[in-house]
Amino acid sequence: MDILEIINKKRLGKILNEEEIKYIVEGYTNEKIPDYQMSSLLMAIVLKGMTEHEIITLTKYMLESGERLNLNHLEHVVDKHSTGGVGDKTTLIIAPIVASCGCKVAKMSGKGLGHTGGTIDKLESIPKFHVKLKEKDFLNQVEKIGLSIVSQTTNLVPADKKIYALRDVTGTVESNALIASSIMSKKIASGSKNLVIDVKIGNGALIKTKKSGRELAHLMIKIGAAYGIKVVCLLTNMDVPLGKNIGNSLEVQEAISILKNQSTGPLRDLCIELSSYMVSLGLNIPYEDAKEKVIENLENGKAFKKFKEFVRSQGGNLIFLPKSRYTYEIKSQNSGYLNKIDARQLGILSMHLGAGREKIEDKLDYGAGIVLNKSVGEYVKKEEILMTLHTSKKINIENINNYEKAFKIEKKKEPLTSLIYEVIS
Repeated sequence: MDILEIINKKRLGKILNEEEIKYIVEGYTNEKIPDYQMSSLLMAIVLKGMTEHEIITLTKYMLESGERLNLNHLEHVVDKHSTGGVGDKTTLIIAPIVASCGCKVAKMSGKGLGHTGGTIDKLESIPKFHVKLKEKDFLNQVEKIGLSIVSQTTNLVPADKKIYALRDVTGTVESNALIASSIMSKKIASGSKNLVIDVKIGNGALIKTKKSGRELAHLMIKIGAAYGIKVVCLLTNMDVPLGKNIGNSLEVQEAISILKNQSTGPLRDLCIELSSYMVSLGLNIPYEDAKEKVIENLENGKAFKKFKEFVRSQGGNLIFLPKSRYTYEIKSQNSGYLNKIDARQLGILSMHLGAGREKIEDKLDYGAGIVLNKSVGEYVKKEEILMTLHTSKKINIENINNYEKAFKIEKKKEPLTSLIYEVIS
């Protein structure tokens, strides 16, 4: 096998055979193929795509690069994944809700990709929280309290872990082929036979169009079926940030507010929907019955109690969540209705403030990020605060003021866009 020939073959849009795909995955995992050649191949895949057969084959060999978790001794196991978006802290909210309803959530999550935040980064912002557990301890915690979230271990799909990190810093994140194989190899290896996937669509997400989202959903459902996994996909709106807080510790705070039943709005509504589909799959009950359980446990405090138990079990301390050194207020230059917030622009801004990585070796400022002071649909007066920036960097506020353009403020109010576009199963 010649890696240069494979790169050129895909650059020309040709189909890779099974032996070539196996060689790529094994070669890169075993460090026989260097980063610069793998990044070149990934870019060719982004530009030229892959056939369904190529993607299923890629998933197969990524899965075979490591071990698989056996959850057969546990009942009512269900997993969840999000394709990534700005301000997406749904896992922090959903997992304890679902566990409080009697399901088992054994979840392995990743770090941030590009301008989108990662669940593990958010959990690591909680002082002393352990995202790495021995497999035995991980499974024991799931059996005992119904919930554990850890970082992807080195022995489960090591090929994905390595490729995932490279994609983040080489502009090769936005590809259905790479997204599907990454998600499904991890989820199959994680052992759950029930999976709900939040496919985020819009300018703040990795997937930009409903058409692309549907293609990705059907592809993941097909891969799941080949491995005996029930998959439900929700196509959801990511044209605006999810919730009011963007950034690791800030998003933990917002998740706590939802779990305490102190906040309403689109984020809470979406979490209820995702949780309901998970409980429906996990307990094998109708969606309507599952939704009733979800809302009841959110309102009676059981979901928040489960969250505190989960954090405590993994060593975390919620009292001293990190804060950044400086805050900066960005005010509106106009008055009118806030009809749109550009999620992508704010995701990039949050990354520059210290909440995300531009390079693999970048260290995060866990307190950095953005708090939105206004929501889509609200009336904004001139000089009202649109957002508050949190960072440990000294910044030139004049440069940041350019980001005021991320807020579309007009005299006429536009109708709100639907939160959930479609459910595919």
